[in-house]
Amino acid sequence: MSNEPGGPTAAAPDQSHPADPDPSDRSEAPDPDAGERSDAPDPRAGDHIDAGRPAPAPATTALALLATGWLAAMLWSTREAISSATAGVTAVSLSAFALPGVISAALVAGAAVGLAAGEPVARRTERVTLRFAVAIGAGLLVGLLAALAIDLTYAGDVTTRTIAGTTAAAGVIGGALAGARNGAVVGAVAAAALGTLVFVVAFSVTRDPLFNLFGAGDSQQSLVNAASWVSRTESLLAGLIAGALAFGYLGWARRRAVRDGGAAGPRWPAYLVAGAGPGLLLLLTEVIIRIGGRSLIDLAAALSEADAVAQTSLGTSRVDNAIWVLFVGALTAVVSFGRTLGAPADDEA
Repeated sequence: MSNEPGGPTAAAPDQSHPADPDPSDRSEAPDPDAGERSDAPDPRAGDHIDAGRPAPAPATTALALLATGWLAAMLWSTREAISSATAGVTAVSLSAFALPGVISAALVAGAAVGLAAGEPVARRTERVTLRFAVAIGAGLLVGLLAALAIDLTYAGDVTTRTIAGTTAAAGVIGGALAGARNGAVVGAVAAAALGTLVFVVAFSVTRDPLFNLFGAGDSQQSLVNAASWVSRTESLLAGLIAGALAFGYLGWARRRAVRDGGAAGPRWPAYLVAGAGPGLLLLLTEVIIRIGGRSLIDLAAALSEADAVAQTSLGTSRVDNAIWVLFVGALTAVVSFGRTLGAPADDEA
């Protein structure tokens, strides 16, 4: 009886779970962090903006124009050197000497023009095959135009056909390289390789003073030692320039990616590949020369014993130079990138 409902000793109802008020009376509690959140990417996020999409390559049109201009300059200088030869034997030797410069310029121009043509496609679609087809088509166009210019302006002989065919092949290969997924790395390699080629030509002005500086005298041994030191100096400086240009280009691409908030900035493997890229292109140039230009090299080497020694020595020197540029460039780019990283914070006790 004491526990009857309404009695003085009736058990009180459980108050631990209050009744839910009318849903119409409920309102969302203000979120103190709501004003700080936004759908826009945080520029401080760095590489985490969009990890699935690589950073786009900046200034591809300007790079393509510069690389094409350099190819045109190499074709013109080679034509002038061959035209100035007074004998066919001299023309063959000069053609063999000039072939590496033309092939390397065509390789870089094909990559730069292919990148400029493929980047707009990459921004509009994720179809890798279409981007690769556009890039290789642009490289083919560069190679064909260069080969046509050689056929129209050079003397029509076996050396002309060899230079034209090898140049066209180099342009196509460069375009194929531009079809890679990471356009920023391709742009960095093309820019660094172009800067390296320009430096090598400009360095030729300082060869004679450096020969004297490194003790070149009347003896054959002193000339060989001086030539070795000049070659090492050139390779070391070319590698430093290649690495610095690759680091600068990728740094530019990284800043643009962070600013635009649409892609991930390059990470350290990209700097490693970009720094080593010019050296790899120089090695690829040597492969193209030894396959496509073999007939011209053999013809020049057959002129005399001195020409045979010169062609062998030049081929070895080009390979050594490419290896130096590869390793020094990669090391310079990676170390430069590492210096931009902040020191890790000490763990709290």
